[in-house]
Amino acid sequence: MTTPFPLTSEKLDTHRKALAINLDQRRYGTFAEIGAGQEVARWFFKVGGAAGTIAKTISAYDMTVSDAIYGKADRYVSRTRLQSMLDNEYNLNIERLRDKRGEDTCFFSFADTVAARGYKSTSESHGWMGVKFQSQPNDEFSQIILHVRMLDEDNQAQQEALGMVGVNLLYAAFFLHHEPKLLIESLLDSLTIHRIEIDMIEFSGIEFRHVDNRLMSLKLVQLGLSKAAMFGPTGAVLQPSEILYKKAILVERGSFRPVCNVNIDMLRAAHEVFSNDPEVQGDQILQIAELSMRNLIAGDGNIDTRDFLARADLLCANGMTVLISDYFEYYRLRAYLNTFTKQKIGIVMGIPSLLDIFDPKYYVDLEGGILESFGRLFKNNVKLYIYPYADPLSKKFITTENAPISPETQKLYDYLIERDCIHQLTNHNPDCLHIFSRDILKRIKTKDSAWETMVPPQVADLIKSRRYFGYQE
Repeated sequence: MTTPFPLTSEKLDTHRKALAINLDQRRYGTFAEIGAGQEVARWFFKVGGAAGTIAKTISAYDMTVSDAIYGKADRYVSRTRLQSMLDNEYNLNIERLRDKRGEDTCFFSFADTVAARGYKSTSESHGWMGVKFQSQPNDEFSQIILHVRMLDEDNQAQQEALGMVGVNLLYAAFFLHHEPKLLIESLLDSLTIHRIEIDMIEFSGIEFRHVDNRLMSLKLVQLGLSKAAMFGPTGAVLQPSEILYKKAILVERGSFRPVCNVNIDMLRAAHEVFSNDPEVQGDQILQIAELSMRNLIAGDGNIDTRDFLARADLLCANGMTVLISDYFEYYRLRAYLNTFTKQKIGIVMGIPSLLDIFDPKYYVDLEGGILESFGRLFKNNVKLYIYPYADPLSKKFITTENAPISPETQKLYDYLIERDCIHQLTNHNPDCLHIFSRDILKRIKTKDSAWETMVPPQVADLIKSRRYFGYQE
């Protein structure tokens, strides 16, 4: 039996989605929810017909009880706890019900573990949510896991939003699993980005065997469901707060099209200086390559997904953790990172980027203009590490000492230099100064093999084997 509400361009509200699932006789499973009540299961009881959908609901709030059911956990609001909940309940459904109704039933388990706003708590309200399901009877499982941040100010509103996004996730998993991008778009139906943020999503299992989760991370940011998303050197998606928590951070923004020797040398040189800072020594340092949405959007306003994956593959080949962000202004990037860590943040950039951030035209929307932006940027222990620049036209070697800063911002610039908020890197590799990514792309297209000496060997191998950026033999 298919959904009683055929898929159209019309968005269904939460009530109709929950009812569609209840009326679909194939779906049968368990709801396990910890924190903020049983807000998702409540929808299915509320709309009627829940007996055809719900095999069991459980809410193991007590830690001892939770441990007895799902095993010990260091943290109860965590991906590890969510996965154990999904696995346990799904396996129980298969074990107990397969012989009786497995030939015509698609079993599922839904789980969430969240920390909603408490009576006196002002800490971050967030949680993990997921569904493990069969798309056809007796099929292998498929799974969707996501991390949500609840942005409402009061507990009741957070519970309401959590219930809605849970119903959206279940409906999308059951009826939109063949269209992952459309599935993501539907997750905030009846909600807004001012109430719920989804900063991590991961697809796995039989139905999603061809899904690249890095593209799904990009989709989250592109749609505005999150301002940032991360994936690691293996390509696995990461939850930002878990990865950034209490770490010193060194970040390089770039187009990385492609990753070249100068990108690697910038991070190496900055890391040498950053790690020897007395305020950083002993801290765990996380190096991040950041791709801003402005660096990904092409001239036609769209994103070339193959081009994005090429850059992602090359960054991963160099062992980089990648951040996709919609924070064009550096002070917004700093504020985002400071959400998760109070340790020192270093930002490495070249002279052209330094000149850009001292251009007042980028701050016309701020009431305090460039002064306000710099007050926000250098708040909480931030330092800029500047890589020198060899101008290919004038052949002039440019550093922070002779950078052409406009007269109207010169005094501000001098003040920041004096305070060592802006630090000139002197440990660079001179052989990298003549390397520019646009020159590499030009050489690739014209079959000039000299480009291979300008990138790390693993990057050259990938570009040639996968024919990235128009490479031809």
